[in-house]
Amino acid sequence: MARRFAIRPGTLVPIAHSAVRELGAGLLIVALLTEIVRLLTTAPITLHLGVGSLYLGMAGLLLGWWPTGRSGFGWANRITLLRGVLIAIFTGLLWMPTLLTRHVELVMGIALVALLLDGVDGWVARRTATTSTFGARFDMELDAFFILMLCVAVMQLDKVAPWILAIGALRYLFVAASWAWPWLRADLPESRRRKTFCVWQVITLLVILLPFISETTATGLAALSLLLLSSSFLIDGLWLYRQHTVNAT
Repeated sequence: MARRFAIRPGTLVPIAHSAVRELGAGLLIVALLTEIVRLLTTAPITLHLGVGSLYLGMAGLLLGWWPTGRSGFGWANRITLLRGVLIAIFTGLLWMPTLLTRHVELVMGIALVALLLDGVDGWVARRTATTSTFGARFDMELDAFFILMLCVAVMQLDKVAPWILAIGALRYLFVAASWAWPWLRADLPESRRRKTFCVWQVITLLVILLPFISETTATGLAALSLLLLSSSFLIDGLWLYRQHTVNAT
């Protein structure tokens, strides 16, 4: 798990000159893309309010994580920010069930682009040697929120019963558990299994959203995803517990 970066005294000026500028530009992109989606779906103007609020919430968290001494976002984090914009628009549409049902292909298209960008930002970070704890945390939290919102979309379309929200809630339950057992906050090693399972969840949920996928098939796919994700969290939890017991002795 990544460390949480906090705003420290004396860092307000660099934040104002770098992060706020980047996030301000992102707000303009939010307004433009939201208006395009609103016109395509005939959504009410309140879509701007919902998406804008989500974006500002994300921007506030980014400022809280902003590392001391960091001069700018870099292209990898800009791509992740664009993915965050798309996820905010996707989420804004979820609270309009009629539009979600009528424009499921468009909503899925937005989600698919967000998924594809998930691979691009990591590739850019590695190619430009700009990988960072900040970027990894930003990407991880977006993934977790995206999966939860995909679960909401599946539930809204009555493809799977509300238990599907457990898939999106597992990450947040793990974080909540770390309040009681601080050893769960320790850093985990890089894991291809963890990354694969994350992508599996998103792809599976997108497949379930396809109009021709029956409720029976959707339920089976969702149950398999929940089983795989639960096993992944269990593996990580056991590894952290073993590390904790070794360090305690």
